[in-house]
Amino acid sequence: MANTDTLASSTPVDQASDAGPATQMANAIRALAMDAVQQANSGHPGAPMGMADMAVALWGQHLKHNPRNPNWFDRDRFVLSNGHASMVLYALLHLTGYDLPIGELRNFRQLHSKTAGHPEHGITPGVETTTGPLGQGITNAVGMALAEKLLAAEFNRANFPIVDHRTYVFLGDGCLMEGISHEAVALAGAWKLDKLIALYDDNGISIDGKVAPWFVDNTALRFVSCGWQVLGPVDGHDAAAVSAAIAEAKASSGKPTLIICKTAIGKGSPNRANTAKAHGEPLGAEEIKLTREAIGWEHAPFEVPAEVYAAWDAKAKGLAAEADWDVLFAGYKAAHPALAAEFARRMRGELPANFGETAARIASQAHDQAATVASRKASQLALEGLTAALPELLGGSADLTGSNLTNTAHTPAFRVDPATGAVVLGAAPDRKAGAEDEKSAPAGAPPHGVIGRHINYGVREFGMAAIMNGIVLHGGYIPYGGTFLTFSDYSRNAIRMAALMKQRVVHVFTHDSIGLGEDGPTHQSVEHAASLRLIPNLDVWRPGDTAETAIAWAVALAQKDRPTALLLSRQNIAYAPKSEDALDNIASGAYVLSEPADVGLKAKARAVIIATGSEVQLALAAQKQLAEARIAVRVVSMPSTTTFDRQSLAYKKAVLPAGLPRIAVEMGATDGWWKYGCAAVVGLDTFGESAPAPVLFKHFGFTPENVAATVRKVLSK
Repeated sequence: MANTDTLASSTPVDQASDAGPATQMANAIRALAMDAVQQANSGHPGAPMGMADMAVALWGQHLKHNPRNPNWFDRDRFVLSNGHASMVLYALLHLTGYDLPIGELRNFRQLHSKTAGHPEHGITPGVETTTGPLGQGITNAVGMALAEKLLAAEFNRANFPIVDHRTYVFLGDGCLMEGISHEAVALAGAWKLDKLIALYDDNGISIDGKVAPWFVDNTALRFVSCGWQVLGPVDGHDAAAVSAAIAEAKASSGKPTLIICKTAIGKGSPNRANTAKAHGEPLGAEEIKLTREAIGWEHAPFEVPAEVYAAWDAKAKGLAAEADWDVLFAGYKAAHPALAAEFARRMRGELPANFGETAARIASQAHDQAATVASRKASQLALEGLTAALPELLGGSADLTGSNLTNTAHTPAFRVDPATGAVVLGAAPDRKAGAEDEKSAPAGAPPHGVIGRHINYGVREFGMAAIMNGIVLHGGYIPYGGTFLTFSDYSRNAIRMAALMKQRVVHVFTHDSIGLGEDGPTHQSVEHAASLRLIPNLDVWRPGDTAETAIAWAVALAQKDRPTALLLSRQNIAYAPKSEDALDNIASGAYVLSEPADVGLKAKARAVIIATGSEVQLALAAQKQLAEARIAVRVVSMPSTTTFDRQSLAYKKAVLPAGLPRIAVEMGATDGWWKYGCAAVVGLDTFGESAPAPVLFKHFGFTPENVAATVRKVLSK
């Protein structure tokens, strides 16, 4: 670890070395932060005021970005993990020249403004990820740094480092207290993400006051134990010292870096600095007046002098940096045209031109083969074809690869060389699906080859979910990751964040019901499907056979603006025969699977049985039993309620005709089914039991006889 004196003198700092301009640049952030929070009468002024000098060091001296093109590919990524300090980021974006005028800062936390209470991706130019739930920002950053490392290994060629940028993070005590940060930090060290640099705002204050009584971690040793380089503590209010530490971090190779910056929350405020009062409430008019006097800021609210704007302005430097990269990429394109075209496609987030044909072929094969397999196996069968056709698919599992079946013959395990930290490259292994690849690159392997595309996240469900968010936000990959459905509770807030940010992430949740059997109620999902369906903009699929699973995957990958959760069975499910029209309609989320005529009845349906997943087989069996009693029913398979809900009213009426009573069948909570006008629901509103699956099905009434009896009861009313 380096000491403050060494850092302060090791690297000269251009403009920031002059205390006058650097201090004025920092004070502009402090003033804008306290003015915006005061005007909104809501917000967190203390952290932005405390981190202002850190911001001068990073954004004024090191960050590679272009305010005129916030989405320029080879920009450095900056994540404000302590998102409550949003005004430091909004001030930086405004001051450096992004399309964020002063009026938006005046409109802080107001309806439809670009300056929400916490930074939101897709709302404010230059905001890389939505932060607020502490710990997720640093975890997103790990995903971004991983994506950069993998893309560099996959696409860079001699003399053409087209992927060459860093990921920077500001984080605070709250991020480090959240358990997810432990998951992320450990993986960043294991993956040797040496282009990840985190600056820790160590101010020792949270909402409840000084953190010393409840936060006693030795942060430096914790990060060292996880394989990080740790620099500092440095004086977080000495921009030159912070800048020197960043320069030292950039020179490092093989390890991510944490820079510990000792700061005072609310720096500059005579009566609020170093107190919890500065954290989450306006300073007040009188204290703002005193603060202006104390820091020598003689300007009116939201007024920044021209010389400070000029010192912060990054537009010309950003345009030059992007222009240099454009020249580099033009040379790369001339030397490697196919790679350049593939890189451009991937960064646009576009699927290959033949994706539709590939998806249709995979679904058609599933339909023709009509295999009886668990839907988790059906998922792997679909993935075999999809991962072969889509090199951007980046899979993984939270220590359940053999259960989730997320790996394929085309996705060797992601590994880094323990000595150099380089991504292990080589030819895709010739092996059976389901086996992990533990081999390093073969002798004589080319300097660039196939990257490992299956990640062992370890037992880190929440970390996996948030890292996948960072990967997709960075661009170049479509991440998917697996665990048991019941453990979606661990991942839930990161799933919600993907939905809020409209990001294409696929969660593979297996062991979806009491059908997993003897593991008991701790592992048997009951409320999880219903709960996930409540998250806005999240598609939830619970397919009932191989064709439905293949189409669920195709729909998930085709949607650029929403995440998907696939709920898959452990137990085998027979294939449900279906017409070509039915096959085409699966993508609509629900479709007519079987009419009375399909079981020998020439009569109009008197009721509709709606089922999902493995329960589709119960519905079909009950339909046959009822047909023997001359009771005609229609069976509707509804693998995705969320997708069906977006269909036209005409389609919904065609699938669920008015006037026919509806009976839903799903091994889970019943509440969500009543919105479809169901007269009855065969469901499960208690926890499960530990027993073989067939015993549990009978115990809880998931039998064809009980479903048929429920239909009879409804029709008798």
